[in-house]
Amino acid sequence: MSQAVTDGKRIEQFIPPEGVPITFAIASLGTRFGAQFLDIVFSSIIMFICAAAVLFTGVLPASAEAMLTVLLGFLVQVPYYILSELIWNGRTLGKRITGIRVINMDGRRLTPHQVTARNLMKQVEIFAPMGLLASVGTRSAWENGLTSLWLLAVVIVPLTNRRRQRLGDIIAGTLVVDTPRSVLLSDLALSAPAAASTQAEFEFLPEHLDVYGKYELQTLEDVLRDSTKTSNYKEIEQIVRTIARRIRYEDTVKPGRELHFLNEFYRAQREHLESLKLFGTLRENKYHEHTRTEAKRFV
Repeated sequence: MSQAVTDGKRIEQFIPPEGVPITFAIASLGTRFGAQFLDIVFSSIIMFICAAAVLFTGVLPASAEAMLTVLLGFLVQVPYYILSELIWNGRTLGKRITGIRVINMDGRRLTPHQVTARNLMKQVEIFAPMGLLASVGTRSAWENGLTSLWLLAVVIVPLTNRRRQRLGDIIAGTLVVDTPRSVLLSDLALSAPAAASTQAEFEFLPEHLDVYGKYELQTLEDVLRDSTKTSNYKEIEQIVRTIARRIRYEDTVKPGRELHFLNEFYRAQREHLESLKLFGTLRENKYHEHTRTEAKRFV
């Protein structure tokens, strides 16, 4: 993993098992604050509805209702953040709207343990201290001062961190980045009409094409468009070996036909994903099914 600054944005680059470098732009603090504000609004609406339902039905005694009101923030906010980031692959409603997401620092899929750790720490960093300050009449001045200092330290940490990580991100090993925009351009698939009109040299079955998603296809497209990468024989050979192993492609790719293999795989993979989209099935990335399974297991 390496870092650079491009057009005023902090950039992180990962090299996943496929050997193709993937670049992410670290989300700005303003965007993260906006996402957090929206998530607080959404979770507050849920808390208000739950509290109103309990008070209206009167199913609990008055003492229990008061205790539930105190705990409602924790009981709603923690599941809201954890389940949202599990189901939507590192995004909450606020993050989806502002176009950012949480990723694993090592470039691999985000694990349930990381999601849980970073969001439990959010309670310690932000919500619990804010709750203590809200009850200012019941606490001494020095206790309120210590709580304010803690909140100040929590705010300073991302400002002094080159990856803009808060304490929860540092502990969980996560980053908040701008969501990559996957735009599949049409002219690449049609760049070799003569080759497309003839019989394909490589045959890809549905089980080969069900492995990768739109994100990996976009990454492969970037490689095929980059002349500096396509001219690097060793890098192309490594990418072909990794893809063939990943999709369990048993036929041998002859020396010198690696780039042709990648072009045909790109064309077949794109057609496969577009056909799935016609039937309402969107496959975001290679972890698509696994992420959904993990989320169901967590629920």
